[in-house]
Amino acid sequence: MDASVSPCGLVTEVRGPEGGADEHRVRSDYEVLTRILIRCGITITTMESCTSGQVASLITDTEGSSAVFPGGYVTYSNREKIRLGVPASVIDRFGVYSPETALAMAGVCREAFGTDLGIGITGSFGNADPGNADSVPGEVWFALSDERENAAFHCTVPPQPSRLAYKLYMAQVIVTRLLDRLKH
Repeated sequence: MDASVSPCGLVTEVRGPEGGADEHRVRSDYEVLTRILIRCGITITTMESCTSGQVASLITDTEGSSAVFPGGYVTYSNREKIRLGVPASVIDRFGVYSPETALAMAGVCREAFGTDLGIGITGSFGNADPGNADSVPGEVWFALSDERENAAFHCTVPPQPSRLAYKLYMAQVIVTRLLDRLKH
């Protein structure tokens, strides 16, 4: 996997595994992540759109995860993102598929659940969203928010054979960032 910072410095470009994710590896990496979170007492939550709760599901597959994962949101519609606290002005100005929206999602869920770490994920997978003009298939933005730093990332996801494959691909990209962040 490769990462580089965009010229504006706001978004870090990241790449996932060549081709597609290995489900066994994704699950193994999330077990490692969750055990680290439990051992260190770091709480985490998510606000997921295109991944439909896949990241939350992978975190909670590990026994004892309730100690660090109080809950999360799956917000497919703009209306629900706004209802939960993402400012409408952010979506109106930057679009729902943007680093700004991902950052707002990460901050909103972290604040709502009072966790140490929040993850916001927004994007389009295999087809364009007719309800949002900024939808580009395969373009995903996600953000990580904690008390030290808010960081936004962009990933172009190559075509995958199924919706699950798209979700696992992004889950792999995200867990790699989370494990890197916890090392520092």
